[in-house]
Amino acid sequence: MGFTSVAVEISNLEAPERAAKLPMLVDSGASSSVVPSAILRRLGVRPRGWDVFTLADGRRIRRQVGAVWFRVGRRRAASNVVFGRRGDETLLGVVALEELRLTLDPRAGQLRPLGPQRL
Repeated sequence: MGFTSVAVEISNLEAPERAAKLPMLVDSGASSSVVPSAILRRLGVRPRGWDVFTLADGRRIRRQVGAVWFRVGRRRAASNVVFGRRGDETLLGVVALEELRLTLDPRAGQLRPLGPQRL
């Protein structure tokens, strides 16, 4: 086991042609995804508010939040994103993974499709 990083394309919800591809650490312990603010602003993604997050070490931080398209391979889904600051890790969190219908297989270090959805 170790760290799993994947290439993810993120794009503006309102202008999907404004996109960037970047490596993101898959973090099955993080609910939220984090992308550097500079990248989000370059794509024209506007924050829609602020939220407070608790880090793994127990510290609480306040960050702006918005929403983007996430694309991994042929899968694309809209999900919330945290505007990362200097020192913040670029993360693909569980909420975006679930929206993409993917899950992390930590033994193989790969993303796998989720099974059928329950209604």
